Amino acid sequence: MQWYEIKIWLEQFSGLDRDSLHIYAGVAIQLVVALFCRRSLASPIPWLFVVAIALANEYYDSFFVPDMLIRNRLYFDEAVRDMWNTLLLPSLFLVIARFFPNWLTGKAAVDGPHNESQGSNADT
Repeated sequence: MQWYEIKIWLEQFSGLDRDSLHIYAGVAIQLVVALFCRRSLASPIPWLFVVAIALANEYYDSFFVPDMLIRNRLYFDEAVRDMWNTLLLPSLFLVIARFFPNWLTGKAAVDGPHNESQGSNADT
């Protein structure tokens, strides 16, 4: 079974459209790579894997598109939408984990200055 046939089977089996599958695949790839590489989502490595796999997928898809569609720009528009759907959430996870990790862990509320002042009051 070729990759294109697997994608068609996934679409039929799951009942999801291709756009939804791109979204889920991007998140799944990022999480699996982070797990196996023992990297945080704050590391660009899992995100770069998502980018590489999405680009390879679109390159592979280009072989199944008739030349007429490529010339009419329909394929290009579809490929851009696929990349957007695949990379949006992984990019968001990368930015949040890298620059705003307290949004995910909630540690800022626990370790904040308010709790430090309570601790000093308890000592007196």
